[in-house]
Amino acid sequence: MVWATALNDQNQSSPLPAESERSLFGEILDWMLAPLLFVWPLSIAFTHYFANNVANFPYDQALREHVNAIARQVKIVNGKPVLSLPASARALLRADETDNVYFHVVSREGRLLAGDKELPIPDMDVAGDALPGEIYFRDIELNGQDVRIAYAYVADGQMPRDRWVLVEVAETMEKRTQLANKIVASVILPQFVIIPLAVMLVWFGLSRGLRPLTRLRKTIETRDPADLSPIATRRVPEELEPLVEAFNEMLERMKRNVEAQQRFVADAAHQMRTPLTGLKTQAQFAIREADPEALRHALRQIAVGVDRAGRLVNQLLTLARTEGADVAQRQHQPLDLTSLAREVVEDWVMVALEKRIDLGFESSGHAMVSGNPVLLRELLKNLIDNALRYTPGGGHVTCRVQSTSVATTLEVEDDGVGISEAQAELVFERFYRVDDATTEGSGLGLAIVREIATQHSAIARLRPNPSGQGVTARVVFSTWQAPTLPPPPPDDFSELYRQSPPIGT
Repeated sequence: MVWATALNDQNQSSPLPAESERSLFGEILDWMLAPLLFVWPLSIAFTHYFANNVANFPYDQALREHVNAIARQVKIVNGKPVLSLPASARALLRADETDNVYFHVVSREGRLLAGDKELPIPDMDVAGDALPGEIYFRDIELNGQDVRIAYAYVADGQMPRDRWVLVEVAETMEKRTQLANKIVASVILPQFVIIPLAVMLVWFGLSRGLRPLTRLRKTIETRDPADLSPIATRRVPEELEPLVEAFNEMLERMKRNVEAQQRFVADAAHQMRTPLTGLKTQAQFAIREADPEALRHALRQIAVGVDRAGRLVNQLLTLARTEGADVAQRQHQPLDLTSLAREVVEDWVMVALEKRIDLGFESSGHAMVSGNPVLLRELLKNLIDNALRYTPGGGHVTCRVQSTSVATTLEVEDDGVGISEAQAELVFERFYRVDDATTEGSGLGLAIVREIATQHSAIARLRPNPSGQGVTARVVFSTWQAPTLPPPPPDDFSELYRQSPPIGT
């Protein structure tokens, strides 16, 4: 496969490491030419075999005629063979200028009646399936030459086998060999022209067939590094469409990740500027203050600002981690939302007691959903935290889980400041806070809730309570259904037992 390697080297535009030198062009070319190099010797062997068969046929026919001609000259007179072969017939047998022709007529006792003594007398045990008048062939070696022999038995009427007469005509195989070689040469010699031509045509065809790959490579190479738009599949061959579609899906994922990072950077830059400015201002006041009480007040303000900034950073990181979560981190599993909600509520009981808020939990039993327990815990934490922040002391917050065979509903209801119908959708935007909110917050809690709900194919909504006081945050999930197993095969023995009457009846 020297030419395959050479062609492969010509198609490499730049030197590559040793383990990467193989190309698709060279791989296809090798797999096309390697079987050809393997089949070519086989074709020569088969050609030689069939050429010998073709060359033998006409010369076997000539031998057959010679045997029939001599056998017609053998007469059985009074049970004894008599041969009357004219000199012209003998001369005709010797007229071959290329091969040596031998013949003889032999009796059952091995006595030579006529012919050449050089031709060995065979074993005269007549085969059981031989018939008088039929022509048979065999090959022997005579004086270092391969010889083809045609022979036949001559008998008269009911003559016993032990009195049959054997007629043999032998011929060397020089003419046959020459004819077979000519046939092989007429087939093989054109292949020395056809095979290189076929290699060139294959190379040309592969070059044309792989041109879409080159065009696709150039398209990707010339794209702007910031261009994450999908590649058009209009001129892409059918075999490359899955590759291009997979590449476009990867570009779409990269685009979403880049957008999430850009939003995170913009949000962090925007939101962190105010807390850091406040911290710097309080620190400057603390440096200038000589009064211990004023200094402690400034330090307390710095501590509050640090807590606020820390909570903001944590929520920004949570939102960025949620939006840019990899598929492997979003693996869902069946879980009991009731148990998960009860655990989260228990974690917030002490916070509710400090704020003098009655935090309760209600459920209708087990509620199975398919989800990520870490993300769902974050969703519940933000809902409860948001309700506690906007509910004054002495208020009530209730976490409720209800489930049916179709849907599972998670609700967090409070009797706090409440919102209007117009604000019910706006509160899920980033950094949006109700106009009359008097508590500290970043406006990211419900944005995180909406993002997690979207990843779980759930619907998150916020609605004012009918009483006009407080709101109810509701997230509706699809109830997880256990896969149905096929019914077990019937127990033949138990079925037989039920159908058979009891013993002794």
